[in-house]
Parts: sequence; C-alpha cells; structure tokens
Amino acid sequence: MEIEVWHLWMVAAVVFFIIEIFTPAFVVACIGVGCIAGGLASLLGCGTVAQLLYFSAFTLLSFIFVRPVAVRYLLKRSCSVRTNVDSLVGRTARVSERIDPATGSGRVMVDGDDWKAVSFNNSTIEKNELVEIVKVDSIILTIKKL
Repeated sequence: MEIEVWHLWMVAAVVFFIIEIFTPAFVVACIGVGCIAGGLASLLGCGTVAQLLYFSAFTLLSFIFVRPVAVRYLLKRSCSVRTNVDSLVGRTARVSERIDPATGSGRVMVDGDDWKAVSFNNSTIEKNELVEIVKVDSIILTIKKL
C-alpha cells in the first residue's frame, strides 16, 4: 500500500491530538483540526497550496470559535472545586476562645485545626458557639454567628 499525502495529514492530526493530552490549553488540538481539514482537501484532490490554505483557515477558525468554548467549558468544571483554605468558606466551626474585637482575641476549631478568627460584624462571640466561616484571609478566618 502506498502512503498518500492525506495519510500524512491524518497522522499529523493524531499526533497533535495526542500532544494536546499533555497540554491543557487546547492550542495544539486547534492545529490538529487544521490538519484534518488539510487532509480532507488532499483526499478530494486539491493541490498543495489549497491544502495549506484549508489547514491555515481551519486552524484559525478553531482558534477563534472552538477554543474559547472548550476553554470556558473545561475551566468552569475545574474551577468549581474548592480546595485547601478556599474549602473552608461556608463551613461550620466551633469557637474555642472567646472572640472579642476590643482585644483582638479569638479562635475557632475546624476539623481539629485551631484558627485565629475575627467577627464579621465586630460582635463578641462566646466560647463553644457554632459559627459559619464567611472569608479566609491568610491565616485569619472571618466568621459570623449561626
């Protein structure tokens, strides 16, 4: 069997799609889409210049139309998972040391970890009360009464 030009285009497309697996930006896959268009042009009997034009046009079109949709969809899914200290927001904690805005003292316990805490509305919160974490600023939790 003789290898034709459209075979080379398709092999290049597959290689670009495999490379895209290791790069999360959906850039290399756009080039793979262009390779598919160039391969189809070759299969239909177009010349080298037409193949390169199809390759260039479809690569550009996929950068303009396909990539933004793919990035928006993929980033939306990955950004919805909160990790580390960001996962503390919205959680319930127990006051382990009286929170007093006048003295700047106060601590809460979350999953066995002791955190410095300040009140959201500058109110005093007594020991052992349940509170909700509304903000994390470095190592200080901003909390409010439940």
